[in-house]
Amino acid sequence: MRKSALYALGLVVATLVALGLVVLSSASEANGVRLHNDAYFFMKRQAAYLVAGIVVAVAVAFFNYRQWREHGVLTVLFYLLVVALLGAVFLFPAINGSQRWLSCGPLRLQPSELAKLAAVIAVAVWMDKAGWRVELFRRGALCPALIIAVLAALVLKEPDFGSTMVVGAAGFLVMFVAGTRLLHLLPFIGAGVIGFIVMLSLNANRMRRLAPYLNKLLALFNGGGGEAAAASAAHAAPSLATMDPAEYQAYMARVAIQNGGIWGLGLGESMQKHAYLPEAHTDFIFAVGAEELGLFFSIAVIALFAAFFALSIYIARHAADRFGRFLVLGMSFIIFFQAMFNLGVVCEAMPTKGMALPFFSYGGTNLLSAFFAVGTIFSVGLHSVQDRKRQVLARVVARGRSDGR
Repeated sequence: MRKSALYALGLVVATLVALGLVVLSSASEANGVRLHNDAYFFMKRQAAYLVAGIVVAVAVAFFNYRQWREHGVLTVLFYLLVVALLGAVFLFPAINGSQRWLSCGPLRLQPSELAKLAAVIAVAVWMDKAGWRVELFRRGALCPALIIAVLAALVLKEPDFGSTMVVGAAGFLVMFVAGTRLLHLLPFIGAGVIGFIVMLSLNANRMRRLAPYLNKLLALFNGGGGEAAAASAAHAAPSLATMDPAEYQAYMARVAIQNGGIWGLGLGESMQKHAYLPEAHTDFIFAVGAEELGLFFSIAVIALFAAFFALSIYIARHAADRFGRFLVLGMSFIIFFQAMFNLGVVCEAMPTKGMALPFFSYGGTNLLSAFFAVGTIFSVGLHSVQDRKRQVLARVVARGRSDGR
């Protein structure tokens, strides 16, 4: 593998982080003043999280990723720790109808972010150790599916439907790449999807969020003038007073993007961040960036995340072993999936669901987990480069000895 791929990946991540800080500095200003009487409140905390995240990324990058496999107890302890933290959230009071956080003074930890990492690491270790047995139902499908199910069930119980999707999708991706037969994989995917839908249908709040999106789909695909009906519904002036909060957020995000147009209103000039878009510095930060910096910002963000995923796939393909390949694909998928889903929600292509935009949205646990994932990718890449150098050196030495004879 060429080391230039690692430099390119580092440049992409640095650009995303820098762009995220620029947008956050503007998007969080109004909420900072309104909630904490400090325009830079969220920016200062995010800067502290960023420093911690860089430390985590560097430490993980120089940590030999093979230790997760060679010392299985390390993986087991990490997995059990995450399960314990997921269970501990139910000891704390609900916030906005969900029990997702562990609170310790001003600090809050969201274990569901760690669950995504644990799912990838645990399944990757299991599948690599299984070897050719991944083609067997018990070793290749049942056991890893149970590893995922424990984490997904606890996250779903919070409830956090977005993180549940990420845990399940990332885990099953690693299983598929590792060689699990599709015939063995489909029943578990089907069971997971059915269970997810049942839990979603029993949650009145989530169904209220989903209803406007489903209505738009029905209008779009309704025969005989469906397109006209959908266009009319999209451009009709809605009653903001009767809107569901989730529908209101999506509508205001669309207004922000439309206001930005091609060139944007200018950095710091967003109108929607002034209490019109409540989650302007978290889940809907992309809308503020599009309003201030225009279409070129939107294209740049999509291109950067696409480049991140493409470079990660290149690193995975040239990994020194299949375990490294599993880790890189799983970790990069976590970031890429969240980014694309967030952009889909903001652009109303997906139903409204709170999911952070990696490297942009305000939040400590999400940022730290993203840097952990990046550090893991770099760990695989760096050790693969070192292995390649050792192999080349060994061949040179062997050839020299052969010529000396």
